[in-house]
Amino acid sequence: MKKLKIALLLGCAVASFSALADGSTLKFGLEAQYPPFESKSATGELQGFDIDLGNAVCAAASVKCEWFDTSFDGLIAALQARKFDAINSAMNVTEKRRQAIDFTNVIYRVPTKLIAKKDSGLLPTVETLKGKHIGVLQGSIQESYAQAHWAPKGVDIVSYQDQNQVYLDLSSGRLDGTLVLAPAGQSGFLSRPDGKDYGFVGDAVRDDKILGSGIAFGLRKGDAALKEKLDTAIAKVQQDGVVKTLSKKYFGDIDVSVK
Repeated sequence: MKKLKIALLLGCAVASFSALADGSTLKFGLEAQYPPFESKSATGELQGFDIDLGNAVCAAASVKCEWFDTSFDGLIAALQARKFDAINSAMNVTEKRRQAIDFTNVIYRVPTKLIAKKDSGLLPTVETLKGKHIGVLQGSIQESYAQAHWAPKGVDIVSYQDQNQVYLDLSSGRLDGTLVLAPAGQSGFLSRPDGKDYGFVGDAVRDDKILGSGIAFGLRKGDAALKEKLDTAIAKVQQDGVVKTLSKKYFGDIDVSVK
């Protein structure tokens, strides 16, 4: 038994070292169904803000990126099961998630807003949403926010494994609105023909305890060496203006800077 424990510890140490060595491969986990952060092109290639950001961070860290696609609500469990090294999927840093995993330094921050029909009169308030059906992505902080602030006061919160299905049900009239990260809602729905009658309604919702302090890479608990290497690479791409350039490319005028 003692020899087995030693072997396991050595195996973990080798795995940790290989993930940090220059020229090695860093495995990112993501859900590729959340444009403009991450999605697949018509030819099946990964694309989006987080993909470009991940590649830039890998280049700065002198490692190669490899990507593993899984459902968003299964990312933390898959990380803990060592199916990949880090989560790179527009995941906000929250107190609840910190109980399960660690994070790099915050890389960017985006607002969470409600999408509804332009003439609906809806706002992100209990008074206007009571009795309405609001779609959210399962496992997201938007789901947590809606369940905490709206569901107990009569708002029907409907969770989906795929944000694209939320948009389909919204445009077909089965939902009254959806709570999303603003850039995702803009490119994934509002900029498309089926979103022409819809828009962001009201101001961004705020609750730092639930919605978090910003978006970062998720790491396994205690993976200090990988955190240090990624934090150094993240600081470099921020200082080089890469985050700002990618933000303009994918989000337009939406400010994602960390304040």
